[in-house]
Amino acid sequence: MRYDTVTRGEKVPTLKLAVVQYAVLALMLALAAGLWRLQILGAQNFKMLAEQNRIRKVPVLAPRGKLFDRENRLVVDNYPSVSCYLVREQNRNVDADLPLIAKGLHLDLDQLRATLHHYRAAPGYQPIPIKEDVSADEQAFIEAHRNELPELETIEGERRLYPRDGFAAHLIGYVGEVSEDDLNQTRYAAYEPGDVVGKAGVEEMYDQLLRGQDGSRDVIVDSHGREVGFLGIQHAIPGQDLKLTIDNDLQKAAELALGDRTGAIVAMDPRNGDILAMVSRPSFDPNAFAVKIDRAEWNKLITDPDHPLMNKAIQAQLAPGSTFKILMSVAGLQEGIAQNLKVNCAGGWGPYGFFHHCDEKHGAVDIHNAIPYSCDTYYYQLGDKLGIERIAKYATEFGYGQKTGIDLPGEQAGLMPSAHWLMKNYHRKWYPDETLDVSIGQGAVEATPLQLARIIGGIASGGHLVRPRVVSPDQLPADFRKDLLESLPGSGDVNIPIDPENWEIITDGMAEVTQPGYFHTAGSAHLEGIDLAGKTGTAQVMSHEALDRTNKGFRTRPNVWFVGVTPRRNPELVVAVLWENGEFSYYPARLGARVVAAYVEKQRKLAHNLVPAKAPATAPVEVGAVWTTPNATPDGKGDTTSKLHAGKFLVGPNGVVQPSQPNVKPATAVKAGQASLQSPKNPTAGTAKPVQAGSESAKLGSPVLPGKAVSVKSQ
Repeated sequence: MRYDTVTRGEKVPTLKLAVVQYAVLALMLALAAGLWRLQILGAQNFKMLAEQNRIRKVPVLAPRGKLFDRENRLVVDNYPSVSCYLVREQNRNVDADLPLIAKGLHLDLDQLRATLHHYRAAPGYQPIPIKEDVSADEQAFIEAHRNELPELETIEGERRLYPRDGFAAHLIGYVGEVSEDDLNQTRYAAYEPGDVVGKAGVEEMYDQLLRGQDGSRDVIVDSHGREVGFLGIQHAIPGQDLKLTIDNDLQKAAELALGDRTGAIVAMDPRNGDILAMVSRPSFDPNAFAVKIDRAEWNKLITDPDHPLMNKAIQAQLAPGSTFKILMSVAGLQEGIAQNLKVNCAGGWGPYGFFHHCDEKHGAVDIHNAIPYSCDTYYYQLGDKLGIERIAKYATEFGYGQKTGIDLPGEQAGLMPSAHWLMKNYHRKWYPDETLDVSIGQGAVEATPLQLARIIGGIASGGHLVRPRVVSPDQLPADFRKDLLESLPGSGDVNIPIDPENWEIITDGMAEVTQPGYFHTAGSAHLEGIDLAGKTGTAQVMSHEALDRTNKGFRTRPNVWFVGVTPRRNPELVVAVLWENGEFSYYPARLGARVVAAYVEKQRKLAHNLVPAKAPATAPVEVGAVWTTPNATPDGKGDTTSKLHAGKFLVGPNGVVQPSQPNVKPATAVKAGQASLQSPKNPTAGTAKPVQAGSESAKLGSPVLPGKAVSVKSQ
């Protein structure tokens, strides 16, 4: 009875048993599903992960496209280089290895840690570049510590090799590692941290074509990350080579002309916009950026008050000074005002209560001598008659206050003021007195050297202005060329008709600027045999009143300009020169003339049309001569002996021969190719046989010059 009671009490209820059974079934089903997911559905994924532990992709860096000048001469090359990367796929804490790595690779430990921190968000499979262009001893260190530091890998590639001494540095640009700010921009969406990109100039503008496409090499590694085998390679696609429009010879001439002066030179073909030379000073060495620039050097560059990283040819926005008077002449003539305007320059003009100075008292001035004189008084009155609105209209049409659209990054637009501009930005009206300052290229007017080259070259071309370029578009893919033009807003190619008579007046006036003459502002830049026309410009950096309150140091000197063309009409070359704080405008005119002379000389040489050089005037040269004459007898039959004669003579540059001894009678002039000679000391001596210049007897020293004789009998 008791046994039955106990048995019935320990019996498990059917409901609980069913719950337990279903729970176990569910657990088994879940386990089976998990095994299915891992072994069947996820098999490919886990196989790939396993392969990644066994196979490593080592990047193969694409060589960057080379740069050539317009004559296919190499400008920018590449050189073989080895870089060290840190691989984080070793499942080990690399922090403990950092001191040894920094010591072996000659790195700053804090900088190395900062580099790893910079890549903390990058995928674990992505190698981190920690040292570029490693030396031979650093490569030996990496190989010797393969077991201790399996996370270190070396990758062979190519680095940029730029010309020395900053040659064309601002036009070419440089390369560097892509920054975090760059990666946030749309144009860098396809880039990854550590990638090398163009940072300025052509390198930046054409980076998409120059950089190529990286490849990879698949290698087998063991559990320690050591390479034990090779599977295959995906070859890199080299970047596209580009031919620039610059001429190495003219670039060199411009670099030498500007020297260490702060400023810029631009030489352009105004017929098609090809930039033949572009120089900006001070410059920098792009090779310092090709690997990794030192922080101290970088700080020095960015704190320099002369801004060596600025391309002054396209970014220096300064008052153009009297070069603006060419535009004023166009406006005045086209409006029918300048033809009849005659003024008497007494040193300035000031109808609105403030006297505006002129550099000289030119006297009577009209449009024909206003340009070579650069008379401020004339242009004050011309500007007053035109008014600011008409001046701004013509200036804007010709490109003042607008980008040119050159295929270089960072171009600035300059500024052309107007009454509307003043009201919009400063909320006040324009006063007539302000027009006088604008009329001579000062006040609020700002322009870049490239703008002035395009504008003055366009005016000299009869109103045909072109878009400047540093790479010929026929090298570019159609879609890239289209995107490039859309990304470069600018005034581009325009045609502004100029009356032929007005055009001749302006270009003839520009030609007179470089002719020697009283009041001509660039007479010292005259080039004999070369049709050089141009315009100088001087722009104050502060008012006369402010200047009087300073110690008149270097920085207070005016900026000076010169823009020249050759020939004067429909030119094939235009040169713009800016010399900051250069003081006198004939200085940059001389620099521009050197560039023009280099260009013309090269063109004549290529055309085999060199102008024969004039023989320099030299002092008479003393020469000696020795010759023989037969002895004569009274019967005229002669004998078997002869006399040996010798003498010294002075030969002048015109071929006149004179004896060097004062007691010897001067000889007759020696004509080219022939000489009739007679000894002055022996009237009965025979006449020497004429000798043709260049003949064999002349080469052997046959007598060609008479002189004081010394008789010696010979058999």
